[in-house]
Amino acid sequence: MRRGTITDLLQRDLAVLVLADVGSLSVPEAERLAEWVQGGGMLVRFAGPRLAQNADTLVPVRLRAGDRALGGALSWSVPARLAPFAADGPFGGLPVPADVTVARQVLAEPSVDLGERTWARLEDGTPLVTAERRGSGHVVLVHTTASPEWSNLSLSGLFVQMLQRLVALSAGVAGEAEAGGALPPLELLDGLGRLVPPPATAFPLASERLAETPPGDLIGPRHPPGFYGTSEARRALNLSAAVAELRPLEGLPPNVARGLYGSRGELDLKPALLTAALALAVLDLFIGLALRGLLPLPRLRFRRGGMAAGLVLLLAAGLAAGLRADGARAQPVTGGPDARAVQASTQNWLAYVETGDRSVDATSRAGLQGLAEQLNRRTAVEAAGAMAVDLETDELAFFPLIYWPVTETQPAISDAARQRLNEYLRHGGLILIDTRDRGFSMGGGSRLEELLRGLDIPPLAPVPPDHVLTKAFYLLQDFPGRYVGGAVWVEAEEGRANDGVSGVVVGGNDWAGAWAVDAQGRALNAVVPGAERQREMAYRFGVNLVMYALTGNYKADQVHVPAILERLGQ
Repeated sequence: MRRGTITDLLQRDLAVLVLADVGSLSVPEAERLAEWVQGGGMLVRFAGPRLAQNADTLVPVRLRAGDRALGGALSWSVPARLAPFAADGPFGGLPVPADVTVARQVLAEPSVDLGERTWARLEDGTPLVTAERRGSGHVVLVHTTASPEWSNLSLSGLFVQMLQRLVALSAGVAGEAEAGGALPPLELLDGLGRLVPPPATAFPLASERLAETPPGDLIGPRHPPGFYGTSEARRALNLSAAVAELRPLEGLPPNVARGLYGSRGELDLKPALLTAALALAVLDLFIGLALRGLLPLPRLRFRRGGMAAGLVLLLAAGLAAGLRADGARAQPVTGGPDARAVQASTQNWLAYVETGDRSVDATSRAGLQGLAEQLNRRTAVEAAGAMAVDLETDELAFFPLIYWPVTETQPAISDAARQRLNEYLRHGGLILIDTRDRGFSMGGGSRLEELLRGLDIPPLAPVPPDHVLTKAFYLLQDFPGRYVGGAVWVEAEEGRANDGVSGVVVGGNDWAGAWAVDAQGRALNAVVPGAERQREMAYRFGVNLVMYALTGNYKADQVHVPAILERLGQ
């Protein structure tokens, strides 16, 4: 650790530079700092009275003038505590002490990407730590002081852990003591792409080789990809830096089989076996009655060979009937507008938006068909199946739920379609928008923003732990689809209409891909990372979603609290 002026410190090899309440930088200092950050430096700034009044451009977000209050309209009667850190953020997993409080802070101007740049928050939702990537480096701002003047955070062990996480995020520097030194393997990737402890066959890596040699020449059995160094200063060895473009293999021999990833599933034999058991039970009953002479069948005789053949035929018929019953699928609605309206209004259909992509539309149809079968088996909902809708021409009011997969090739909707969608949302409809990219976050999808432009959608927020979606039928804490880990967004509390029911649910976990089944009821796609338990939880989310669309905020009523608490305690 070094201490000095900005000019003196930047003459050294630095990984992290900390500025404590520096509010006014000279032009040469700002330019030199910006150049250093672009080259991979980690600039960590702390707020204070100076920065609150003289904020410059070398901060990750725009700041309001002053501190503690938003233009004087907000004042705190008691210090605020820290909210739990996001699991996928840089501080994920760090415990938040209950006695750490913040009495004053500088406040960020609201913006579309403020959520993406926020690494830590207070309980009231205001950012405490924000960050922005610039070039190869980062600019991080802690919105309170590095001293106990505004907060006791600096006196806690959490403060040290947060700084250690920030140092670990930096690019690191190879100083004179490390020049020519060896970096021991820390965490390495196995064949499934998981970080695991290094095996005995992995060897240390010379720091100068890591800096000068292309990754493709380094990676091998002695130096697998992963992290090398120490937990405080680690270096990444990753082959992706040498891969300019990802494309499928070409020039394979003609006898090499090719196929799409993830086409596997399970065959549910329960209906077939139950049908066969019932058929055998009925046959046994008739045989018993016949042998006792209680059936009015003249000259009824049984031969050993004929009876065996009959049993085989009955068993085969039962299996076929069971598979046909399990694979029965609702067919797409045909006919003119009047016939379509009659069918759509006399049964419960789950609708999906036609995108023009045949593969995506087929997955949406198979996914909603699979969800409809689960609803019929598990709940009192009688779902007829899946029905495609064209936003430009079809009436949407018949459907309690519309699944909308987002594709890059999907054409923009017209003004008439936007008006139809707005009417549908205002009158209690629910739309599940699925970007199918697993990494969805608000403000990050330009294609989604283009499709939703002009729709009357209130502000969205991640699903809170007590939302009705978490308890509409099953008790859930996350909402996986074919993928896991993506955030799910609903209308914010202050923006809800329709008696507190969100009309829009947005995520990227590819739920239809997890629900999709073929005519025999077999899953069409693998779930990632792969456990069938994940598919079960995806079905449970789908059931909760449909029950939420049909019953609204019914489960938010306090009358259900004792039953829910009892269930949670089991």
